[in-house]
Amino acid sequence: MSTTVGDKQDERSFAETALRLGGKSDEEARRMGAVDRADEQVESLFKPQYQTTRSPVHRAVWEGKAPLELFLPPPLPESAPCDNSMEASIQVVRRHRQAGTLFDTKGKLSATVLGELGNAGYWGMLIDPQYGGQGAPFARFARFLIRMATFDPMTAGLASVHGCIGAVDPVRTFGNADQKRRFLPRLASGAALSGFALTEPGAGSDMTALKTTAVAAGDYFDVSGEKLFITNVVPGRTIGLVVVLDGKPAVLVADLPPEENDEFRLKTYTITALRHAHNNGLLFNRFRVPRANLLVPPIGDGLTIAYHGLNLGRVSLAAGAAGSMRVMLANMLNWAGFRRTYGQAISGRELVKRRIARMAALIVGTDALTAWSSWLIDEGYRGELECIIAKIFGSEAMKEAAIELFMKTHGGRSFLRGHLFTDNIFDYLAPCIYEGEGEILGLAFFKSLVKEHGKEFFEPIGKTLQRAGIKDFKPWHPVHAWTLRHELASYTRWLVRQKLTASDHQRINGMDSRLAEHLRFALAQLGRQPMEISSAMRKHQLKLADRQCRMAELSQRIQDLIVILVTTLSAQQSRDETTIAAADILCQDLHRRLTGQRATDRYFRDVSRLADMVLAGSFRQIAGVDGGEILMKY
Repeated sequence: MSTTVGDKQDERSFAETALRLGGKSDEEARRMGAVDRADEQVESLFKPQYQTTRSPVHRAVWEGKAPLELFLPPPLPESAPCDNSMEASIQVVRRHRQAGTLFDTKGKLSATVLGELGNAGYWGMLIDPQYGGQGAPFARFARFLIRMATFDPMTAGLASVHGCIGAVDPVRTFGNADQKRRFLPRLASGAALSGFALTEPGAGSDMTALKTTAVAAGDYFDVSGEKLFITNVVPGRTIGLVVVLDGKPAVLVADLPPEENDEFRLKTYTITALRHAHNNGLLFNRFRVPRANLLVPPIGDGLTIAYHGLNLGRVSLAAGAAGSMRVMLANMLNWAGFRRTYGQAISGRELVKRRIARMAALIVGTDALTAWSSWLIDEGYRGELECIIAKIFGSEAMKEAAIELFMKTHGGRSFLRGHLFTDNIFDYLAPCIYEGEGEILGLAFFKSLVKEHGKEFFEPIGKTLQRAGIKDFKPWHPVHAWTLRHELASYTRWLVRQKLTASDHQRINGMDSRLAEHLRFALAQLGRQPMEISSAMRKHQLKLADRQCRMAELSQRIQDLIVILVTTLSAQQSRDETTIAAADILCQDLHRRLTGQRATDRYFRDVSRLADMVLAGSFRQIAGVDGGEILMKY
């Protein structure tokens, strides 16, 4: 009996062990443990050198020296076989946008456009050519999404829904030979557009609360339950369907019937975000899915499959944000040149210049993070920490750009029907929620970052205290200290090594002096993070899981430092003065947020100088972007 219990305890994840030791209920510990195990199972799909503990962010925080070579992706090749399809897809959207035929009478992307995009190869960008796809490297795909979003952000978004979090990634990653042969050619051509049916009325970030079930019935599964907020689904499309099968999550690839019937119905509602795409609930009543459509991962269950594609979707959201902010900036420049107050165009006003400069800075940062994280995916990294940073920064940047910079510059005209702001505000805000709400995702980032440190030093302490019956550990208590003498000795050795670790003084030869100062700051601050993190873990011990605000604050500090690091290296590589100036402004802003310092007069001069460069047309990131018309000219 004791052996069985011991085996079960050994199978528990770090999160489950910590929660149980911290006094959480069996249900909460079990549920969080299931999510943590799914995360570990996804990790095991990657080679050890590409897992989270060997990722650039993890190493930059815990090893005392950031691997700078992993923070600077090389330039993309000038051309690739997928380029022709990408250009053809752009031309489809551009032509229909100019003709006013992009959307149907219900305001959705029209069937004609979707079909023409299929003919151009758009829906198969991430599918191998042997199945009719384009085989685009993910970094090239992400850069393409930025460009597509400048023409139509919803078209760019659907490429991600279909290819990253829809049925494409599950089938190409976990499908067997027969499943790939049956599904991938149809997914590549657009004959089967797809989505991913995971969310339920009571199951969102808590994936353990799923209630949709699949029951074996001969050669089929009978599926019953309800899905909610599923993008890109209408009758006739294909979905990755997450169900509970034999008590565990599983994923089925399901072709929805061409019309609703007694087994399958839509649950419609009004949703203001992503209004140009279909978003529906799905009601299943013994809906039949062939057993041959069950995806079987090499390890784990359906949660492993669900987790796998999330990082691709997160980077795609950042790419879409970078494209949308380009359109906002181009539109702002049109308006700032037209609008006059007291006889002067507002483009000459310092407050407006600050907004223009800040928008350019956000674009440069989002571009850098998108290029970096997508390159790591191509290199074979899981990219969990890196893709989370890109998603959070990109989505929060677009929210700030839309409300604080774009809306306030346009004033009351922002609320006119037909204005870029009014027509798209919910789409600008939605990425803060989709693929993980920002602060919750920040907690996941922190937990992944500290997991190995916790397993090595704090889990042994917790288990020893539990065995000794010590519920309130006091380091100065002689009995407590003696009980933990071995564990504390190991941890003390780590503390000593940290104090003896030399500061990271890496330099880049020929680096712009502004960027070099930001790089120095980021490296110095990253070197302090292990002690700060470990101090918080010592202070709160097993109650740290309940200190969400403290974890969120620590998480954001590290994210900001990584943004500075990636942005400075990317800007230096660009050799473009306007890009460097924009990176400098972003890094100055992040520096002040981290230190609490006030803006200086020099900073305001730098802001105005950058705005003047953007106004003069030297910000190449918006070259060729249509700024749109000015409503109600006077």
